[in-house]
Parts: sequence; structure tokens; C-alpha cells
Amino acid sequence: MGLQCGIVGLPNVGKSTLFNAISSGKAEAANYPFCTIEPNVGVVTVPDERLDTLEGLVKPQKVVPTIIEFVDIAGLVKGASTGAGLGNKFLANIREVDAIVHVVRCFEDENIVHVEGRVDPVFDKEIIDAELQLKDLDSVEKKMQRIDKAARVGDAKAKAELDTLKLYKAALEAGQSARTVQVSPEEREAAIGDISLMTVKPVIYVANVDEGSLPDGNQYSDKLKASVAGEGAEVIIISAGIESQISEMEDPDERELFLGEYGLTESGLSKLIKSSYRLLGLITYFTAGVKEVRAWTIHRGWKAPQAAGVIHSDFERKFIRAQVMKLTDFAQFKTEVAVREAGKMGVEGKEYVVQDGDIMEFLHSA
Repeated sequence: MGLQCGIVGLPNVGKSTLFNAISSGKAEAANYPFCTIEPNVGVVTVPDERLDTLEGLVKPQKVVPTIIEFVDIAGLVKGASTGAGLGNKFLANIREVDAIVHVVRCFEDENIVHVEGRVDPVFDKEIIDAELQLKDLDSVEKKMQRIDKAARVGDAKAKAELDTLKLYKAALEAGQSARTVQVSPEEREAAIGDISLMTVKPVIYVANVDEGSLPDGNQYSDKLKASVAGEGAEVIIISAGIESQISEMEDPDERELFLGEYGLTESGLSKLIKSSYRLLGLITYFTAGVKEVRAWTIHRGWKAPQAAGVIHSDFERKFIRAQVMKLTDFAQFKTEVAVREAGKMGVEGKEYVVQDGDIMEFLHSA
């Protein structure tokens, strides 16, 4: 399954610099708004030391990690929800992503113009929130108008949807995002599943600080953390400039020493990927053979047939059973045969819930 995160924020907060640093794509970074006009997509491999372990055990012809796509979406400005700047186009791009990475400027630099004339991370965050909420409110109201007549003449389904939509409307009018509305998954899907609300998407806030504020942040990032404390969102401290330097280092030892100079144990990219997986409830399972060792991303709680389906839809439809072993057992016994002889090889059916790190082989009908 493909995972896509959209990087958003006001102009000149460091979005494109961060994108260039963490991805294989190259967006133009310039000191003026709208330097990123088309969304740039960068493909990032997900670092996973468990793949190294499997490679050492299996000696495959190739190793294929799982990936995340990061989309650099041009800077939004106040009034984007009504078309200001290039708002309508950019907002449409946000609708397509799985999660939002909201980059917020938490550094001072007189050489980099701030679109609002001052550094205020909470104010910046609220501008983006308001624009997305206003656009979502418009979507909710349009759907309410479409189903109002059916609800008034007694259509039970339409009435239930309308009642749920009223909850979303009230929240959005109060300046709250759609993700704060407490309804069942079934009610949410029925009411808003077809209108692609942006503020229902999970958010990771990236506090972009100067290098002197690493690793713990500064007064600006502290204000940002306090302002989102009730959202259930994560805040990551990153210096986009430092990430740019890290991205150019090919020697792992050199990279580790460089990180240590700033009190860091991992790169901002690594933190961002881990946060994305937590936020979206994702896990990884592996397939391991002489031809290929490969990582596969699935949602936590998926059963074996669903997991098989990310390899090929036929594997899910024609699923019979799965052979499962744990990485710790494989590492201990060294071979699949030894794992089986030790009684550690599981044979699982359609109701098996896949666990993070499972090594799986699927049997399916022809």
C-alpha cells in the first residue's frame, strides 16, 4: 500500500528545504512565495534495521524496503480557502494525501522574509487551520443542502447523515478541525466519506528551528507544543538546514558523529517516518526468500488475507493459509528448517491478525 504525506505551511517556513533534505526529489527553495507551483513528490525508503538482519540470514539477491511519498505542496496564504494565492489548486492537492506534515517556522532570520512580517508559530498554525476548516465547512454545508430534502421527507439514512453533518458543521464553525468530532467510524464514513475533508486527516507538526535550538527546541517550538496539546497530534523538532547537511552524508559513521554534535540520536527524517507510522496506525511485515527480502506496510489490525492483498489482489481472494515466523526466532535458529523443527513456525488461517515484524509466506489457490 502506498503512503503519502503532504508537507504544508505558510511560504518561507522551510517546507521545500525540508523536502529536498528528506526526499529523492528536488524542489526549488527560494526566498519568495509560490516557488513550488506544482506539488513535488519525493520517494523515501523507510529505514528498518530488521531488513539488515534478514539480509544477513537469507543472503538474498536483492532487498526491497517499503517507501513513503512526501508531497511538497506550495505555501498556503490567508484567504486560500476562497482562492487567494493559488489556494484552490493547493487545497485540492492536500485532499489526496494520507497525512499532513505541517511545517511551522520556529526560527528568526532577517534574511528570510516571513509572509506575515513576524515569527509567531501559533498564529501561523492558526492561519493554515482556518483555511482548511473554512474549505471543509463549505464541503459540509454543500452536502447538507443536497440531502436536506430527503431527510425532511423521512429518509432515515439521510436524516442520520444530516445529524452527523451538523456535528461537523458546529465544530468547524467553532474553529475546530473535523478530526475532533467524536462519532463512530460508521457514522463518519456515512456522513463525510464522500467529501474528502482535509481537517479529518492526522497531522504531524514540524517545528523548524535554527541549529542552535537542537535538540530540544526553543521558545517558539514550546509555544507551538502548548497550542496543540489538546489535538492528539505530534510535534517534531527539526532543523531543515541541518537535515540538508545530513542528506549529503553517505558515510554512516560520519553521519552519526555529525548527529552527536547536535545532541541527536537520529535524523529528522527517521523521526518523521516513525511519527507517520504511529499516527496512521501502520506496521511492517516481511517476505524473505533467496530472490528477494522485502518489507510491506499494512494497517495495524489487518488479518492475513488483507496483508497478502498488498502483494497481489489474487493472494487475498484466493488465500488458503499463511506460514508465519518471528524475526527473533529466525535470528536464533538461523534457518527456516531449524525454526520449524523447534516448533516455532506458525500456520495461520484467515482470522490471524498480522503482527509487526512477522515474516510471512502465503499459500493461495491457483
